[in-house]
Amino acid sequence: MQKEKRIYWIITVIGMALIVLPSYFAPRAYLIESIHRLGFPAYFNLELDICKIVGAVIILIPAIPSMFKEWAYAAFGILLLSASLAHWLADGAAKGIAPLIPFAILCVSYYYFRKLHYAK
Repeated sequence: MQKEKRIYWIITVIGMALIVLPSYFAPRAYLIESIHRLGFPAYFNLELDICKIVGAVIILIPAIPSMFKEWAYAAFGILLLSASLAHWLADGAAKGIAPLIPFAILCVSYYYFRKLHYAK
C-alpha cells in the first residue's frame, strides 16, 4: 500500500504540473495567438488558467472529499481530449498528440486514486 501511495503522489504531481504549468512558462504571445487560431474568445485563456488551478488544488489536497476529486479528474480528461482534438484539427497531428501525454499520466493517476480510495 505504501508503494502505491508513493506512485500515486509522484504521478499526480507530475500530471498536475504538466497540465497547469505550461500556461505560466510558455510565452504569453504564443498562448494568445493559439487561442485566437483555435477560434476561442480572448477571455478563454484566463478562464482555463483559473479552472486548471482550482482543479489541481482539488486533486492535490487530501482533505477534499473524493467526490470532488472525481469531478476534477473528469474535467481534466475532457479538457485534455478537447485540446487534443482542437489542436489536431487546427495545427496538425503533431500538436494534437501533445495533450495526450498529460492525459495518459492523468489516467494512471486516476487508476491509483481509485485503487487507494475504493479498495476493499
